[in-house]
Amino acid sequence: MAVLILASFSGVIRAHGGGSGIDADSCRIAVGSHWVHFTAYQPQLTGTTEYCKAIPDVGQSTLVFDYEGKALRRMTVEFEITREPDGTRMYYQPPTIHSSGSTNATINFTEPGNYLAHVTLINEGEEVDAHVPFSVGTAQAGPSLLATLAITMLVLAVIYILYLTNVSFKGTVDRLCRKPARSGTSALKP
Repeated sequence: MAVLILASFSGVIRAHGGGSGIDADSCRIAVGSHWVHFTAYQPQLTGTTEYCKAIPDVGQSTLVFDYEGKALRRMTVEFEITREPDGTRMYYQPPTIHSSGSTNATINFTEPGNYLAHVTLINEGEEVDAHVPFSVGTAQAGPSLLATLAITMLVLAVIYILYLTNVSFKGTVDRLCRKPARSGTSALKP
């Protein structure tokens, strides 16, 4: 049972790129054979909480693009943020070489809605374009279903481990789960 619980929980842990195999990190943008990691912050509202697909509120947001690997540090990269579906440009960074491997922009989102981050890699006259959609100010309040599932699995795993390792806790659980004796019959004693 413990193996089943931990195996179920491991998929949640790996959802942000923490494991091998298929990477389910939705904050990664494939630009040709290269990767750029997209992260958004709203420091004045939520401190250092990271967002990707859904920024919770309108207002000042810092968008960070981190290159994965060193090859992009020698290439020219262009960034653009547009409001969708009309394609209104909210931010534009002309083609630039970022030798640090990271660039960021602060954007004041004044309207809730859907947006698109465009990343264009320009290398030796060839352009490769990629996009990542995200929303601003449209996220539902409260934890996501995945977060709720992860917390539930963690709590169940802790309770199960406590049940297996603590005699007093096991006795209490066993007493609470014991079926009441039927009238005319006696309950089995442990």
